[in-house]
Amino acid sequence: MSEFREIKCEELNSNVFNAVGNEWMLITAGDKNGCNTMTASWGGLGVLWGRNVAFCFIRPERHTFKFTEENEYFSLAFFGGEYKKELAFCGAKSGRDVDKADACGFTTCFDENAPYFEQAHTVLICKKLFAQQFDKDSFVDKSILDTYYNGIGYHMAYVGEIVKILTK
Repeated sequence: MSEFREIKCEELNSNVFNAVGNEWMLITAGDKNGCNTMTASWGGLGVLWGRNVAFCFIRPERHTFKFTEENEYFSLAFFGGEYKKELAFCGAKSGRDVDKADACGFTTCFDENAPYFEQAHTVLICKKLFAQQFDKDSFVDKSILDTYYNGIGYHMAYVGEIVKILTK
């Protein structure tokens, strides 16, 4: 039985900088017929267009990209530092080659809109509002191009309305 309870966005009490940048998160999209997850250390939360939103970034080369593009919803799952090894695995391996959830011992749960993992302590279920691929001409600080995009595809930026927050 799940220990999750739903809370309002205003009740979320988390240091987003630590949760995303240091502990990382899993971006997951798909359905019971197929889903994939990937580790992310870029993203954030805020208010945009009068809605509570989360934003994340996925390279087109990632297997999760296909699932995020094909589905209206995605989840962001936060685990805490005790799962750093598993999240590193999910960032290093492709879902094309291995069932990451199985390899990490994660139990996949299916909200009515998006998959997530029982082992997470907090899950954001997000409905896509906006998606746009980064364009090299839009970078004001060109040093970012050399550091993060030297011959590698530009990320797709996703903004999703947070429609549900589950926490333990």
